[in-house]
Amino acid sequence: QVHLVESGGDSVQAGGSLRLSCKPSGVLNKRWCLGWFRQAPGKGREAVAVLGDNGRPTYYVDSIEGRFSISRDKAQNTVSLQMDKLKPNGTAMYYCAYKKRIYDDCERRDYRAWGQGTQVTVSA
Repeated sequence: QVHLVESGGDSVQAGGSLRLSCKPSGVLNKRWCLGWFRQAPGKGREAVAVLGDNGRPTYYVDSIEGRFSISRDKAQNTVSLQMDKLKPNGTAMYYCAYKKRIYDDCERRDYRAWGQGTQVTVSA
């Protein structure tokens, strides 16, 4: 079983930056996918960015327009989401999620393990 812990959420003003971190623990598959997802108030959950064990991002949601970056830190055993030039529509609960990697690229669906989430609030 995989356990995920997110951190780094905070309240910031528009234009600011935050770095979210996800630390997985437990029995991890050698081939894995880890994604950052978010859910804004009154809206459905959407994938923000996805990365595989090879360290290569395979998805970014269009709306972030190059302002976010997902990366892996092998030494810290974490996957981070650097968020720059935040906008008020970035306000959401951000979750990391994990699944076994089946194909060469990681997809946005069928994630099995989820963290508790970390809140990001962006004020105008």
